[in-house]
This record gives sequence, C-alpha cells and structure tokens, in this order.
Amino acid sequence: MFTIRRATQSDSQTAFDIRLLAIRHQCVGAYTTEQIQVWTAGSPENGYSELMEKHFYLGCIRGNPVATGMLDLEKSEIGAIFVLPSFMQLGIGMRVLRHLEHLARDLGLERVNLEATLNAAEFYRRCGFVGDTPAIYHSPSGLQLACIPMVRELV
Repeated sequence: MFTIRRATQSDSQTAFDIRLLAIRHQCVGAYTTEQIQVWTAGSPENGYSELMEKHFYLGCIRGNPVATGMLDLEKSEIGAIFVLPSFMQLGIGMRVLRHLEHLARDLGLERVNLEATLNAAEFYRRCGFVGDTPAIYHSPSGLQLACIPMVRELV
C-alpha cells in the first residue's frame, strides 16, 4: 500500500539517503561523475535537514519511505522529487508530484515551477510542465548544474 505523509525533522537522514541514491542512479549520463559526487556529498546537516520544515513529504510503501517531494510556498516551487532506484518506473514519482500539485492548488497557488534536471525534463513534460530553455541551477552549496526551468498552470 502506497501512502504519502508529511516528513518530520527525524526523517532528514532518510530523505537525504533517498536523494543520494536516486541522483547516483538516475543522473548518470546527464551529469559528469564529478558533478554527481559534489552534488551528493555532505550530510543532512549541511542544509538538507532544514527542508523538513517546509511542505516536505515522503512517499511510503507499507510505511517504508521510498520517495520524497517538497513544495516551497514562498517560491511556488516543487522540488526534491526523488525515488529509490528499486522503486523507479512504478508511477511513484508521479503520485508524489500530483500530491504536491493538489496541495499547491489547495493553498491557493495558480501555478508551480521547478528546475528539472536534464534527465527528468521529459518526465515533467509528460506531467504537464512546460519549458525547454536550458539554464544553470545554483545550489546553496555552490554547485552549478544545467537544468530546465519549467512551469505548470494549476487553474
């Protein structure tokens, strides 16, 4: 059984680990080995644990977290959608994304945006997001990665 629940501060390591494994599995080929190593370095204490204070959610199968996703209300932005490699291609990422879109709509947002990784842009297009112009994502850690800014109207 698949459920989605709000993450708590105690989930920060689990969420960080899901992110790390998803990036190291799914982003190979879209980014260099060096970029992936820098991107996945560190620990939740390096800023990731602070995300748990936002609308951060865990997708769970039989209570075990297998996916993450976040809604940043200040930026009207969806992010941190990551799925454990062994659960990819099962529709879990889409279910987390739809949950966040419904939440955004319920909270009064008319549109949401995101910065898609190069390997995920097609997934987001299939989910109704629009955007094709490459840009550079500047992470809080200073890492710069190619991305595709995208937007989806919710109304």
